[in-house]
Amino acid sequence: MRTWVIFALFIFLITGFFYLAGIYSGSASSFFIIGLVFSIASTAGSYFFSDKIVLLTVGAKPADKKQHFDFYTVAENLSMASGLPMPKLYVIDDPSPNAFATGRDPKHAVVCVTTGLLQRLDRAELEGVIAHELSHVKNYDILLASIVAVLVGTVALVADLMMRNMWWSGFRSRDDNRDRGNNPLFYVFMIFIFIITPIAATLIQLAISRKREFLADADGALLTRYPEGLARALEKISDYPRSMASATTSTAHLFISNPFKKGKERNWLLSLFSTHPPAEERIKILRSM
Repeated sequence: MRTWVIFALFIFLITGFFYLAGIYSGSASSFFIIGLVFSIASTAGSYFFSDKIVLLTVGAKPADKKQHFDFYTVAENLSMASGLPMPKLYVIDDPSPNAFATGRDPKHAVVCVTTGLLQRLDRAELEGVIAHELSHVKNYDILLASIVAVLVGTVALVADLMMRNMWWSGFRSRDDNRDRGNNPLFYVFMIFIFIITPIAATLIQLAISRKREFLADADGALLTRYPEGLARALEKISDYPRSMASATTSTAHLFISNPFKKGKERNWLLSLFSTHPPAEERIKILRSM
């Protein structure tokens, strides 16, 4: 149901973008149809190809069974224990330890880790991380998170393209647009819409991520029967000082720990714009189990 709500909201936002641009250019009906077709095509593409788009964005490569033996065997054992199909395994060549799961359902799931995570975590800690990601798969968080990653990026891209087009066409054709764009309030309204809509889409992305992380932590601990493994893994991941080079703002919410911000949340504003709950809070809950 949440997935359908996100689809409907995305279609409304993108179609609205194009309609406003059409009002500005004098072709509202044509722009409305273009926006509707584009938004529907984007939602269909995000459903069927979101995992491939995400993997391409972060530069992930298929894991090798011999080279990444612990990763493969841990994922295989935990998949059997949870009753889930074995997911496809991918690795990102990045020293920053992190991991995420993607896909549209358990039969098309992918678990991806960084080389830094495989190097820094022992087997018990790796089990905690993989169990966490398999819990996202089991709870169908991967569908919503992957779709949001693609759609939020698309909203930001469309808004940026339209803002640029409006800005430069305004300079080039002031004389031609006096009748429809001469009112300063019109420009203020357009700029407000183009700025606030990507922010709203991003806040939806963040809200989805934060509460589902707690559930995946709990389900992962239930699967391994050893919450300390995931707690230690989160300590090592959150203590690493450098951000991931391949992560983007549209994919940050997918990872088990924020690939950009490290350390404690300092105020309510940082907490609002954080894609993850504070690591300290998650660790405290795990160790109280």
